[in-house]
Amino acid sequence: MKNFPIVCVGGSAGGLDAYIRLLQNLPADMGVAIVIVNHITLMPTQLHEVLPRFTSMPVELITENLLIEPNRVFIIPANRDLHVDDEVFHLKPISKPRGWPDVITVFLRSLTQFWEGKLIAVIVSGYDGDGAAALCGIREVGGITIAQKLSTASQTDMPESAIASGCIDFVLSPEDIAKEIVRIARVEV
Repeated sequence: MKNFPIVCVGGSAGGLDAYIRLLQNLPADMGVAIVIVNHITLMPTQLHEVLPRFTSMPVELITENLLIEPNRVFIIPANRDLHVDDEVFHLKPISKPRGWPDVITVFLRSLTQFWEGKLIAVIVSGYDGDGAAALCGIREVGGITIAQKLSTASQTDMPESAIASGCIDFVLSPEDIAKEIVRIARVEV
C-alpha cells in the first residue's frame, strides 16, 4: 500500500496559468504525487507537453494501470474519468459526457475510498463547479482542501463553488498554495 500524499489540482478555463505558477514553486523532491485533473472533453490535452518547462519533476499523461509515484506530475487525458485502486490509476469512459464534466469530483471521491496516504485537493480557475461536491468528503478522511484566491483566477466559478461548499481549509494564490503543499508534505515526513 502506498501512503505518500497525493495532491489533486483540479481546474479548467484559466487553469494553465495556475498550474504553471504552482509547479514553478514546488520542489521536485517533496515526496508527493501531483495529479492535474483538467476537464477538457473536446480536444486532447497538451499539458504534458507544456508543463515540463516549468518543473523538474517528470510530467506524464496518465495511461491505464500507470503506477502512482511521488515526485511526479500526472495529467488526466481528455474525455476520461480517473480512478485509483491501491497504487495504480484506472481510466474509465467519462460518466457525464454532456454538460459540464465532473471528472474532478469523480477522482476526488475515488481517492477518499482507495488512497491510504494524505490527500490535498486544490481547486483552481475554471468554469462551473467541478470538484466542489467532493470537498467535504476529502475533509472527512483527514485531507486538506484549498481553493485558488479569486483575485488570482481568470475564471472564478470553480474556486467560488469550492468555497461555497463550506469545506475549504485555505484560499490562497497559486504561489501560496505551493508553500502550503510543501508545509503539509514536510509535516508528513
